[in-house]
Amino acid sequence: MSAVNKGRPHFASRIGFIFAAAGSAVGLGNIWGFPTQVANHGGGAFIIIYLLVMILLAVPALYAELSIGFIARANPVEALRDACRKHPTQKPLFGSVLGFVSLTAAIFMLGFYSILAGWMLAHSLGSVFSAIGWEKGVEFVTQNTVQRNLSFCLLVTSLTAGIIFAGVKRGIEAWSKRLMPLLLLLLGSLIIYVLFLPGAQQGLALFLRPDFDAFLQPKLYLAAMGQAFFSLSVGVGGMMIYGSYLRRDENLGRLTMTVAGLDTLVAFMAGLLIIPALFAAQSIGETIMSNGELIGRSQLIFDVLPRLFDSLGWFGNVVGFIFFTLLSIASITSTISSTEVPVSYLIESKKQSRNAAVLLVSITVLALSTLIVFNFELLFRAIIALLTHYTLPLMGLMYFVVIGWIRPWPSDLNNEGIFKTLLRLHIKYICPILMLCVFVSVM
Repeated sequence: MSAVNKGRPHFASRIGFIFAAAGSAVGLGNIWGFPTQVANHGGGAFIIIYLLVMILLAVPALYAELSIGFIARANPVEALRDACRKHPTQKPLFGSVLGFVSLTAAIFMLGFYSILAGWMLAHSLGSVFSAIGWEKGVEFVTQNTVQRNLSFCLLVTSLTAGIIFAGVKRGIEAWSKRLMPLLLLLLGSLIIYVLFLPGAQQGLALFLRPDFDAFLQPKLYLAAMGQAFFSLSVGVGGMMIYGSYLRRDENLGRLTMTVAGLDTLVAFMAGLLIIPALFAAQSIGETIMSNGELIGRSQLIFDVLPRLFDSLGWFGNVVGFIFFTLLSIASITSTISSTEVPVSYLIESKKQSRNAAVLLVSITVLALSTLIVFNFELLFRAIIALLTHYTLPLMGLMYFVVIGWIRPWPSDLNNEGIFKTLLRLHIKYICPILMLCVFVSVM
């Protein structure tokens, strides 16, 4: 056993891994990205194609990333280096480069995601301040100011660091087992309430009823591929590091399907909440459509829906608090996995203690977030575009290349069955082509 693997932590339970991995996958892309994609691309037609693409592309991508970590039992840099070293031509440098790209992507993801998560926490507190009549507090947490953004970036980074400090079992696993059930409970409660609001049934019909003409539109298929891939958070190494913390006797294929299923369930439930809520807002005079599509996501979340909550009277503060708490949980479960990527590298490859590694990563992320806040117009959207349009699709493609072409199909995953044979061929030949389509579609 290598030095990297000695004393390696692992998840104590299967459900702990499932909640942690699903928490990594479930983020703002599920809560506000999936519903708007459905509304803009044929309603139920998008859902049908999305489910198909999940099976054909997203689940294999998740399996590929998890399996690289599962086999190597190491952080992404070491895991990808080890995978590429298995090739007869010896390509460890290529693997190292891929690993450092994943690590860097995780840092930059945290840089802007901490800002987004801070906005969710701020608006959650805004509902509390509104309920107690503290107008200055409401003004501070709901206005997009440097002071507000820096304060809540610090809060998000501190909350994430506190969880990572405690380690895999007592930190990541323990909190995932608390936060994910809470997220599902809050999401379910809001759905039940919102569906009874005036106008909600119109949104429900739009969400569920297929527009059969949309099946003839190529943009439907490209949008579904992009949403399905990004939904599972493949490409930054979070799933790879979680895969490395699994016990050797776990069934990786079954766990992959379970995580993908839970992620898809949350996305579907988010659609049942967001689209009916937006049409309920439209029934009170809010504008939600422009040129036949939903207006910008941030405008819908931070302007339209809060005005709907205001129209509900005092109970609107309760609904607003639950809604933004839900978004806060989705954000923080994603920052946890992204933070563990560089932390695990510092612990295993640079021999840092966990406390020192978490502190160093947190300071780095906070410094990057501060740089973005002070140069918001220049950097915020540019970093998001760099990651989502180029880095993540490219890394997803490289994971398929590593598993399909560079690393021999591992004995750990090979049962000589027809399913594994077909999966190996699918990952080797079909998935790279589909991934190239995603890469081209988002450019």
